[in-house]
Amino acid sequence: AESLMDLSNYGKTNRFRRALLAKSTAMIGTVPIYDAIGYLEKDLAEITAQDFLRVVRAHAEEGVDFMTIHAGINRRAVEAFRRAGRRMNIVSRGGSLLFAWMEMTGNENPFFERYDEVLEILREYDVTISLGDALRPGCLDDSTDAGQVAELVELGHLTKRAWERDVQVMVEGPGHMALNEIAANMTLQKRLCHSAPFYVLGPLVTDVAPGYDHITAAIGGALAAAHGADFLCCVTPAEHLRLPDLQDVREGVIAGKIAAHAADIAKGIPGAREWDSRMADARRALDWEAMFRLALDGGKARAYFESAPSAAGHACSMCGNMCAVQTTSRILAGEKVAFGGSRATECLEKNAATS
Repeated sequence: AESLMDLSNYGKTNRFRRALLAKSTAMIGTVPIYDAIGYLEKDLAEITAQDFLRVVRAHAEEGVDFMTIHAGINRRAVEAFRRAGRRMNIVSRGGSLLFAWMEMTGNENPFFERYDEVLEILREYDVTISLGDALRPGCLDDSTDAGQVAELVELGHLTKRAWERDVQVMVEGPGHMALNEIAANMTLQKRLCHSAPFYVLGPLVTDVAPGYDHITAAIGGALAAAHGADFLCCVTPAEHLRLPDLQDVREGVIAGKIAAHAADIAKGIPGAREWDSRMADARRALDWEAMFRLALDGGKARAYFESAPSAAGHACSMCGNMCAVQTTSRILAGEKVAFGGSRATECLEKNAATS
């Protein structure tokens, strides 16, 4: 992965964060609002605006690269959210905590009200602000509603203010969203947020695939990135179900990287398609070692290939002796091909079993 974030923890996380910063070569992002309750040892309603800023400074001093700051969920955005009458309400953990704090205390969002002070801290320590989407949709029915768009308008204004204070910005985006809304949302974000880099959490294109949400997110992520999104958040198969384990994270990262690469091809990013062309050359030559080297997950590719060896020379067990690549190459080389005997029987039996 190119980046790591503390999106799945809470409590006294500073020891873990310092160890991670010492070991990781990837960018490290954090969400200070998650850390506030454990770090400050206070109930949510007792935390002050200055307390929230103390946590931001603590993260900056530790050396993180970027922070998610949910500054856009102000009173105007909350009013739009309330009017929208959502099916899933607020699904952002940070957004829900700030909404609860605002409602319980009667105060404005401290990250919005004291935004200039937040920017001063981030500028001092050269930390990028990732403007959090507290009102992102948590199901298809809530996508592109008044709450989401109202917050996006606020994030566009906050983007310009950050740039004016020499703070780098990226903007976080949806969420759950049907395929037919993704392209328009990317255009809307780029327009309202002045073409700031867009960091998308999926989007998950259906709500009915728990256990497979690395796939629903990869489908949405590929489409979003092809239409302008710049940074994809990994979603694991455990999303909505439990904390991910190591294998879940691996699958989520690989699915995200497939989506990102597919989008790079669609956008004509230099060098992206050449990778695929080298893989095609290796397949034409039935050069399995080259295929494994080029594969995004060469270990898994090798394990699959070796788990079902074929008796048909260099071909895999999918088609055996009737391998189309092998047949065409031989004919083009002036050779003859034959499919009689045991190899043909092997292939027919295999195909019958598959059918």
